Amino acid sequence: MQKPGPGDHVDGVLAQWHNLLPECDVSPMAVFTRVYRLSKYLNRSVATVFRKHGLHDGEFDLLATLYRSGEPRGLTPNALRHAAVLSSGAMTNRLDRLEAAGLIQRVANPEDRRSLLIRLSDEGQTVLLRCLNEYVATLHQLQTPLDAQQKQALAGALRTLLLSLEGKDDD
Repeated sequence: MQKPGPGDHVDGVLAQWHNLLPECDVSPMAVFTRVYRLSKYLNRSVATVFRKHGLHDGEFDLLATLYRSGEPRGLTPNALRHAAVLSSGAMTNRLDRLEAAGLIQRVANPEDRRSLLIRLSDEGQTVLLRCLNEYVATLHQLQTPLDAQQKQALAGALRTLLLSLEGKDDD
């Protein structure tokens, strides 16, 4: 087990708040400011991987969702939107870019003529699988400071937080 090292940026922020407003409980910042800062570093690292493969942020997620679904007929835009936690406008924009790049296809839904299905194209699958290996390698590298027990504890704690938030934001 690693000993804690010197304080991080958030420790300094918390100390500043405590000095200025000692009566204010800013302890939630210890978790959420770190999650926010981690997400910025993570986004920067994975965006570099995605750009190498011609993808913008979030497009990998949609391609991966289509691939993981195991549904060769495709998914509705609404199902994709809920999986990616996007607004309908953002989803349309993302789908338009992916279709223009030849990575997805919009096809008629045989079960409902009023709707479309989004299907991963052959080129989309090729790009996704090329990108996937580098993406996973990047994630492995980012978590190297953690031992196995820390990884498991962190994943469990984040799961608990996420479960408390999922479903509250259904629009």
